[in-house]
Amino acid sequence: MNYNDTEKIHEINVGAVVLAPGFEAYDPTDALVWGYGVYPNVVTALQFERYLSATGPTEGHLIRPSDGKPVNKIAFLQCVGSRDQNLCGNGYCSSVCCMYAIKEAVIAKDHTPGLSASVFYMDMRTHGKDFDRYLDRAKNESGVRFVRCKVNGVQPLADTGDLRLSFVNEKGQQVEEYYDMVVLSVGLETDRKTLELAETVGIKVTANKFAATSDFAPVQTSRQGIFTCGAFAGPKDIPQAVVEGSAAAAAVGKLLSPARGALTQDAVFPEEKDVSSEEPRLGVFVCHCGSNIAGTIDVEAVEEYAKTLPNVVYTERNLFSCSQDTQDMLVKRIQEQQLNRIVIAACTPRTHEPLFRETLKAAGLNEYLIEMANIRNHGSWVHSDNPEMATTKAKDLVRMAAAKVAYGASLQPISVQITQKALVVGGGVAGMTAALNLADQGFEVHLVEKTDTLGGNALFLKETWSGENIPKKVATMVAQVETSKSIVLHKKSRVAKVDGFVGNFRTVITADDGTTSKISHGVGIIATGGSIYHPDEYGYGTIKKVVLAIEFDRLHELKEKHVAESNTFVFIQCVGSREGEHNYCSKVCCTHSVQTAIALKKEDPHRKIYILYRDMRTYGEREDLYREARKMGIIFINYELHGKPVVEENGDAIDVQVWDHVLHRPLQIRADMVILATAVRPKDDAKDLAQLFKVPVDGDGFFLEAHAKLRPVDFSTDGMFVAGLAHYPKPIEEAIAQALAASSRAATLLSRTEISLDAIKATVNKENCDGCALCIDVCPYGAITLVEETQGEGHVRSVLVNKAKCKGCGLCQGTCPKRGIAVAGFTMQQISSQITAALAV
Repeated sequence: MNYNDTEKIHEINVGAVVLAPGFEAYDPTDALVWGYGVYPNVVTALQFERYLSATGPTEGHLIRPSDGKPVNKIAFLQCVGSRDQNLCGNGYCSSVCCMYAIKEAVIAKDHTPGLSASVFYMDMRTHGKDFDRYLDRAKNESGVRFVRCKVNGVQPLADTGDLRLSFVNEKGQQVEEYYDMVVLSVGLETDRKTLELAETVGIKVTANKFAATSDFAPVQTSRQGIFTCGAFAGPKDIPQAVVEGSAAAAAVGKLLSPARGALTQDAVFPEEKDVSSEEPRLGVFVCHCGSNIAGTIDVEAVEEYAKTLPNVVYTERNLFSCSQDTQDMLVKRIQEQQLNRIVIAACTPRTHEPLFRETLKAAGLNEYLIEMANIRNHGSWVHSDNPEMATTKAKDLVRMAAAKVAYGASLQPISVQITQKALVVGGGVAGMTAALNLADQGFEVHLVEKTDTLGGNALFLKETWSGENIPKKVATMVAQVETSKSIVLHKKSRVAKVDGFVGNFRTVITADDGTTSKISHGVGIIATGGSIYHPDEYGYGTIKKVVLAIEFDRLHELKEKHVAESNTFVFIQCVGSREGEHNYCSKVCCTHSVQTAIALKKEDPHRKIYILYRDMRTYGEREDLYREARKMGIIFINYELHGKPVVEENGDAIDVQVWDHVLHRPLQIRADMVILATAVRPKDDAKDLAQLFKVPVDGDGFFLEAHAKLRPVDFSTDGMFVAGLAHYPKPIEEAIAQALAASSRAATLLSRTEISLDAIKATVNKENCDGCALCIDVCPYGAITLVEETQGEGHVRSVLVNKAKCKGCGLCQGTCPKRGIAVAGFTMQQISSQITAALAV
């Protein structure tokens, strides 16, 4: 960074603009009730992140800013700068604060054994994938305390530096508690300069000062050619921001497809050095990872130990090995010390090995002459309560890595040709969005829908949360798909068989009439949607006036007699969600119930409407609906899982009994109709489809992405992507954004004529292989076939590996009794050396 640089104006001709200016954390200084800026032990969550960091002001030690005393009791106050029009003017929910507060509380307790952490909240909005399970682990395993209330303010306790919180607990009692530190979970807002930018480029913003977009074009601003993503389009967490980033790329890709590749430049690396004849010269680099590793493991001792290992000629410790500065330094060290093998003792190779491979290439080394010792996941994280054990294990892992990489060899990636066609499975909104975007980018798309109608679950919906008409939008999409010259539509059809690999898939589609089609395609997108849960509780199926929310929508639209004549409606939330085996939030139900309740109230203001909920999850700008509903007199009653409502038929009416959290006594509501907000479940055939495409599903049955934050629409199987409800419950605009993201990721492959694949592949040793075919039986990817060769007058059997299909899992190598097959990078010599090193204690 050049601090003496001066302002310069550059003029650049571009075909599109993507605005991703991010957000600004709310500054609570002016909201005097929190004492921020007055009481030194009141900090924001962003500041607290720095306190938890090894590079922060206290090097990861939790001590009070006022006097340096250890923090033993800490409180997190939610919704500071969000959901509050009086103190801050931000009526919306910032969507991320609940989860980051939970994370910070868990990490704080890990940092300081015996620490008491309490989170004070109104609604716990952990609506993302696996978020509710994380919440439960925080409660039940980490011991974080959660208190449902709105704290009135923060007061100091004399001259002690302690802080007093006054609040009414869930029993209706006035309580005072004292804390060493208070963390304010501040919300997200658009900063002044970003608003000036919006005005400069001529785009509209919402009343909450976020970029105005359509639910059916979630990254398109009000001005053509200008797109947006991330928090500027509304507060959101990292996975959704990453999805929107790829979605914006898809939208731009559609616009600029005629100019694709015109300005492309290939990365240039120095000529690779041949080290095959050199003796191993190992460099071992030990990462602190802030306090993630160094807070538990004695990294200095690990480095000193590494110096004693065979073939190690250089060692070094780094605060963050993945930082750009360290990457540049690694290149210099490799060249200066003439290193030809590298060990990185840090975190997981799953996320970081590709980065270090690129670093080796930049230094002129083959990218596979590296081994990562995962001393974070396998050391500091699992042995956080025993630093000595963690340090010993870290030494073991480094010793094993050094032993393995010493026998490492230069490997070369393989190239495969790309079939520039796509297969999209599922004709709902997500599937149609992905198909249309790829078609508009110039690629041929085969769209498979098992019914005779496109539209999926959206056919049963009336309007989005912001009021956009769903039937009209879906009808337009259907017409575009059916008239597109680049989309081959397969209705009333199913995927019967899948073979091949990234760039060269071959799929058999069977229609209901028995006819089959064979399709060659380079990529696949699964967007098969979800299904609605039909419960066996709350009288559903036995009491006529107890209906599902999606059924009620239809009855309401048709002005059915029971709806028209009813005066009292009760909505019950979380039916089949957030409990037992289905411990996840269906994400759309709260908003949908609030919208329906508002519509009923607008029709007749005298109607009595009750919504029984566990946590009201009208996240983001949906909070405006929740506030409108309360102003209209719609009554919200909180219930806990252990006190679920009881529904009983009483003549022509329905009695609903629930514990009133405000009156603190049982409440009986005589209702005319009960509407159940039931869970979104995965499709029944999801697991069958997963087996065909060799992609995983999670414990709930939804398709599992490769990485929640880094690869939220990719499968671990190369060339396969996921979008919509098939991945996890979500509203239409998020399903569309994810579909665009999937098409963007698919286009990165389809836009090439060939791609390079990882070199970690199985290789046959023909001298040892006798063709027993045991490896064929265990290969989960169908990558191995049996071959017969003529030798003289006889025939010799062996096996052949399709390296494009092979994923290097090693099952074949572990099964072979003759050492006739081995995975490059995991040869028997390398594994034996690791085992020997592991036992050398």
